[in-house]
Amino acid sequence: MPGKLYIVGTPIGNLEDITLRALRILKEVDVIAAEDTRHTVKLLNHFELKKHLLAYHQHNEQSGSEKLLELLAEGKDIALVSAAGMPVISDPGSVIVSRCNEAGIPVEVVPGPNAGLCALVLSGIDARAFTFMGFLGKQNKEIRGGIEKIAASENTVILYETPHRLVKTLEAMVQVIPDRKMSISREITKKYEETRMGTVQEHLDWYSENPPKGEFVLVIEGGDGFPSDSQDLTALSLDEHMAHYEDQGMGEKEAMKQVARDRGVSKRDIYNLIKR
Repeated sequence: MPGKLYIVGTPIGNLEDITLRALRILKEVDVIAAEDTRHTVKLLNHFELKKHLLAYHQHNEQSGSEKLLELLAEGKDIALVSAAGMPVISDPGSVIVSRCNEAGIPVEVVPGPNAGLCALVLSGIDARAFTFMGFLGKQNKEIRGGIEKIAASENTVILYETPHRLVKTLEAMVQVIPDRKMSISREITKKYEETRMGTVQEHLDWYSENPPKGEFVLVIEGGDGFPSDSQDLTALSLDEHMAHYEDQGMGEKEAMKQVARDRGVSKRDIYNLIKR
């Protein structure tokens, strides 16, 4: 009989946030698969738990999954934990969960804190419909593409960002949605927890003068479903640029005309590029 994989949520800062069930599962399992073993050791030591740890992170997720599957097939119960919060959410775990589902190995979730949901609650922004986008990425193209989606979204959007990339992300956002309402939360559940409200431009002004410290969650209010007129549509691929206008109800010829105007070229040039 195979073992069971437990997806265990752990505190995102305040150790008092761990659940009684999480402590019981961590005590009972045979192995703990940890994104950051050094961090997990500190957690276990605090609660006087001693367990065999295996490293399971983004750099060994494929090979690590094979090892975990072998242990589960032997009947071992395994707890999967991330450095903080819920595994799988912008953290490793989807591979092993998918493999277990395919193999018929039982998977059970042990809920815990999540920084994105905590920030959403703290923001006071409409939470009836929201989109979680995690980290936009490191490359300019990734950031621009993500911001295009945010600009066009009617839903509230939740992002994660690191302190050394926060200003760069805000600089890109202010080019598209400078007046969009948003909150920025940092160090949630920790000593220096803080949530600031304002427009994208106001946040950029603040963090340009006050160097970011800690881990950040951005909650951006939804728009009207159409990108801002100030967005740089020329940063899109030609197909994406066409789709932008066609999704608004334009016919192909009308969309070509508008794309040509945006890009400062002739309609024939756009036609030749699309039809070649």
